[in-house]
Amino acid sequence: MTQFILLVFKNLSRSKRRTVLTVLSIAVSLFIFAVLVSLPTFANQMLADTASSVRIISRTKMGFGYPLPEAYKLKIATIPHVVAVAPLVIYGGIYHEASDQFPSVATEAEEIDMWSDWGLTGVDQFKKIKSACLVAQGTMRRFNLYVGQQIELRGTVYPFNVTLTIVGTIAKGPVPSFLIFRRDYFEEAAGKPGIAHEFWVRVDDSRVVPEVCAAIDSQFANSSAETRSASEAAAVGSILARYRIFMKLAECLGLVVVVAIGLVAANTAAMSIRERRSEIAVMRSMGFPSRVILSLLVGESLIVALSGGAIGCAVAFGLFKMFALNADALGPFVSLHVPPFVLAETLGVAALMGVFSAYVPARAAARRSIVETLRLVD
Repeated sequence: MTQFILLVFKNLSRSKRRTVLTVLSIAVSLFIFAVLVSLPTFANQMLADTASSVRIISRTKMGFGYPLPEAYKLKIATIPHVVAVAPLVIYGGIYHEASDQFPSVATEAEEIDMWSDWGLTGVDQFKKIKSACLVAQGTMRRFNLYVGQQIELRGTVYPFNVTLTIVGTIAKGPVPSFLIFRRDYFEEAAGKPGIAHEFWVRVDDSRVVPEVCAAIDSQFANSSAETRSASEAAAVGSILARYRIFMKLAECLGLVVVVAIGLVAANTAAMSIRERRSEIAVMRSMGFPSRVILSLLVGESLIVALSGGAIGCAVAFGLFKMFALNADALGPFVSLHVPPFVLAETLGVAALMGVFSAYVPARAAARRSIVETLRLVD
């Protein structure tokens, strides 16, 4: 077995340029495949993760520019299965320059546990300090912020500034870059108590989410501020829907690229085997069985393909890690990565590409008559 492996690598090293170029071509194709397949796979995972969410988002039908009455909070809280209600105010915010904008929202300090699964830190300080804020880790990296730092935001939705103290971070959330501060601080600065752009509602069971959504909208039907309520999963789905066509196109392009490079690899393997007809005939005349020669040729192709697949997967993995340093580059796919399933799938495609590209010409060469082969050699 050891001699067989040494022979495979010896044959691969005879034409180093061809081997390297073939590996690189397969690496590029499978890199593209891994990246493109990761997008819809990750989107589906995001939807699956929120499918069991017990949170509901209730907004006005008129849009973000039209706030809801604060009195809605008490009415929503009386609906069966509702365990918590958190009003949310959309403030906007510019950190330094106009290009340094990111979403900032204000909510009630006692309801911050509504989003405990977002990986919040500094929650106790947030509840104690009126000017406290929690900042997404993507924003922290983007502006080199640190816990304990005081920052000032210029309002975009409201014409006043807020001075906030960073007391904690947010590991994950609906968008990669955002900030949460206290609603009582906002109302003091605005001088307009009772403002809420949306209500986040937590229920006791994910199975009652549709029922509670219908109850909320029914309660405020025909009022001056009608609501449109939806589950958190539906909200995430609406964001991902904007990218749905792109994801379908990504899947198709990934398949096209793999097929195209597979044909190139098959042609390369066929040419390589054709050039080695005399060598194969000599090996058979020395007593090498056809199955050994077939295994040798397919093994060479398999090693080349798997090497390309490993390189492609490694580059795709590293690329997403690099993009993660600038969260805004990935939009809602802030935590996008190459899932283990996609890595295994990509290496599986590489293996299939290596086997099938060489099997047919290798089988024909291994079974060809020795005398006939030697006659055809110039």
